[in-house]
Amino acid sequence: MSENVTEWIEVHIKTSTAGIESVCGRLMNIGISGFVIEDAEDFKEFLNDKNGNWDYVDDELLKLKNRGTKVIVYIPNDELAAENINAVKSELRTLKDCDPDCKYGELEVELNNIAEEDWANNWRKFFKPLTVGDKLIIKPSWEKVSADESRKILEIDPASSFGTGQHDTTQLCLENLEKYIRKDDRILDLGCGSGILGIAGMILGASCLTAVDIDANAVKTTKENIMKNSIPFDCVHTFCGDIVSDSELRRKIGGEYNVIVANIVSDVLIAMSRFFKGFLAKDGVLIVSGIIKQRKNEVIDVIEECGFEKNSVIESEEWVSVTFSQKDMGGG
Repeated sequence: MSENVTEWIEVHIKTSTAGIESVCGRLMNIGISGFVIEDAEDFKEFLNDKNGNWDYVDDELLKLKNRGTKVIVYIPNDELAAENINAVKSELRTLKDCDPDCKYGELEVELNNIAEEDWANNWRKFFKPLTVGDKLIIKPSWEKVSADESRKILEIDPASSFGTGQHDTTQLCLENLEKYIRKDDRILDLGCGSGILGIAGMILGASCLTAVDIDANAVKTTKENIMKNSIPFDCVHTFCGDIVSDSELRRKIGGEYNVIVANIVSDVLIAMSRFFKGFLAKDGVLIVSGIIKQRKNEVIDVIEECGFEKNSVIESEEWVSVTFSQKDMGGG
């Protein structure tokens, strides 16, 4: 009798001894909690231990001293693999931006026994048309849908950015967008990734989209996906930068958005929380996702402290999406 055996992709992250804790923290933010750590410093201590009770060291073990420090994780080779690998890369790019002195090492990814160029082509087989909520069907450009399909078609190619519609966090956001978006709304997508959420908002009736990401690759991919979906560029504004540290960027983004959507990790949502109110119209809706269940209450508490009240919480697997509106500060 045959059994379904999960195939795994071994992901090697090059770092330094000083970077191990930060890398693991970033991985935990996106739901990865199992690590194998190869620390070059530990091996040097082992070799230099004068009290070591050993006669020789195996040649294969000796090779480790030249391999540097790595954090290794295993990702299932399934329909979410590309999404998860891109999420890891995105987290590392963010960490690298916070490390100008390169204390954390290279922060580069290697896929063990799989060439990047092979993976870039082979993962396409996992992406098929996907229905989300009551109104949307998401498909990559190389797939076809029935000519009599009644749902609104959202065409997304993930390229090097996070956001294909396969991940629970993205689907939760899309379900909330379908519920809250109204005709001619202005939508702000913070941490746009592939642009899937902002584009969905436009397809569902919004008239204006502003998409922002700290990663230039994400902004480029968003623009490409906007073109694929025939959305006029005069209705779209894209920015690359960090709203937390860049006041000029916040000024350019402006305010009075009817819907803000932010599908990012918990730490970034917390850092952004004090700026949400300045972007949102008084009767607008804030949709946040990318929150692992263990940090749900922490994120909700911080956003409520910034002048919001919780509307709804929806969960899928280990992930949570929450919607908020601004607190009514008026007197009786």
